[in-house]
Amino acid sequence: MNADDIEMDLVEPEDAESDMDSDAEDDNDELKPKEVYLPGNKLAENEELVCDESAYVMLHQASTGAPCLSFDVIPDELGTERQSFPITAYIVAGTQASRTHVNNLIVMKMSNLHKTQDDDDDDDEELEDDQDDVANREELKKPQMTCALIKHQGCVNRVRARRLGNTVYAASWSELGRVNIWNLTQPLQAVEDAQLLKQYEQNEARPVFTFGGHQQEGFALDWSPSAEGVLATGDCRRDIHVWSPLQDGTWKVDQRPLAGHTQSVEDLQWSPNERSVLASCSVDKTIRIWDCRAAPQKACMITCQDAHESDVNVISWNRTEPFIASGGDDGCLHIWDLRQFQGGKPIATFKHHTDHITTVDWSPSEATVLASGGDDDQIALWDLAVEKDTDQAQAPAQNEDELSKLPPQLLFIHQGQKEIKELHWHAQLPGVLLSTAHSGFNIFRTISV
Repeated sequence: MNADDIEMDLVEPEDAESDMDSDAEDDNDELKPKEVYLPGNKLAENEELVCDESAYVMLHQASTGAPCLSFDVIPDELGTERQSFPITAYIVAGTQASRTHVNNLIVMKMSNLHKTQDDDDDDDEELEDDQDDVANREELKKPQMTCALIKHQGCVNRVRARRLGNTVYAASWSELGRVNIWNLTQPLQAVEDAQLLKQYEQNEARPVFTFGGHQQEGFALDWSPSAEGVLATGDCRRDIHVWSPLQDGTWKVDQRPLAGHTQSVEDLQWSPNERSVLASCSVDKTIRIWDCRAAPQKACMITCQDAHESDVNVISWNRTEPFIASGGDDGCLHIWDLRQFQGGKPIATFKHHTDHITTVDWSPSEATVLASGGDDDQIALWDLAVEKDTDQAQAPAQNEDELSKLPPQLLFIHQGQKEIKELHWHAQLPGVLLSTAHSGFNIFRTISV
């Protein structure tokens, strides 16, 4: 695969994204009014989903030659809390190509991302302009994507980025059982300059550090947000290893795995506030909290047995509140209060997804907001602060029963991607979500968050 296989475009209306909040009707449409589609409803013959673009502030898509089933947002130096459009975002993603030797890490710069919902003023201006002016304006608003590829041995099971000082590093789990650390300085420079990109394509980057001590391949991987350079990796055998940075730019990996899980470790999350505290989840149905200052045999502080009915796939640690969200093969989204964690019961459970939950992430800017996604091809946005309004107007008749069954905390349903694998909020772009699936990437912001 090369950079020419990668493209970015606007999502066209015929793509099958839908939302639950929009009830807008177009008077120029067919006589039959638009209906709100809910996942699980059967479509009539020749009926298709149409994206209601009024529900999005921005909605773009990107595609790669081979599916990238893991990615991470690269922290940039363009400023925080960026609200103005157009926006720019940087990510690193890893491919899962059918042939082991053609996989890559891809550093992507997505730029010139404009709103896809026109303001009223813009509509008025376009009416006054001639067709050439409108076409020129649309050409200037086209999204751009530049990519620099890093050859990767084996499929990329998971990739996570972290800025350490002035340098951005990425850690990648390979299907071959190795974890690599990459310096992203050169590919990040290359996506900014066409001449540098040509020179870069002739080089073959090598990892700055590789650990091959895991007994099997794995997926669990997380950089500590509070202890610079500290990393944790978990494998499909059951082992978790903690990494510490050294002065020479390499890492020391504790060869003694944290002892506790009995089956594959699926996900890891460091505490956002406590430097030595780590959470993990597993196929053994447990969620465990570890204090990594203790000896590996004694590091497990708390175990929640039977946290889900089957495999616990993903966890996310709230940045400001003592909450962890978890998603499993049972399709349940659980919210755990760590102050009551030993009781073994979540403080909230949402059974909206109809298939495995594969990704969950708390908003970095709104403590009560999170997003979840999975194999049912939908991303759900939640606000736990919302309570049922008994005085609100009744839903349209055709969907009254279905809508009344939805939890009031469910803000929005985003669709259109197939087999969603990961999503991440962009910490520097409030309300912006990025997601990846077998069908490619979406980057969007809804009107609800």
